[in-house]
Amino acid sequence: MSMTATHTAAPRLPQSAFTLVELMVAMAIVGLLLAVTVPGSMRFYESMQYRQAVRDVLSTLGAARQQAMDQGRAQDVLFRSEQASIEFNGDLQQLPDGFGLSVTTASELSRESAGVIRFYPEGSSTGGDIEISSPLGQGVRLSVDWLMGGVSQVSYDVE
Repeated sequence: MSMTATHTAAPRLPQSAFTLVELMVAMAIVGLLLAVTVPGSMRFYESMQYRQAVRDVLSTLGAARQQAMDQGRAQDVLFRSEQASIEFNGDLQQLPDGFGLSVTTASELSRESAGVIRFYPEGSSTGGDIEISSPLGQGVRLSVDWLMGGVSQVSYDVE
């Protein structure tokens, strides 16, 4: 009896892969999501910059008032509208590009194209208004009270 060996091929399992159409649809969905989210994230970033700029100015004003009371001598905060910068004790803070800064202060203290708000040791100040506007059309007016040196904030839309 003779035996012959027969080899049978194993059954081929179907391979799973993505078709070109499926890949194109997935790429189109990703592109659509990016087109929607990128502009929104840019507005969000600019809004964060605006809020941080307002916080920085508020913090600087509060620090100047506190330092005047602690040290017993007047402290000046300088605002330069053309450069959109704020200076206190040699520390210069620059607002981000595209932001606007305007200031209304006592003319007796203004110097070198800079508006000055002075805080006195008893907590009072010369008073004034600072307006910060963002490229997104947001704006805020910070009013420094001359009697108590407190700062109030009013938001508005820039036209």
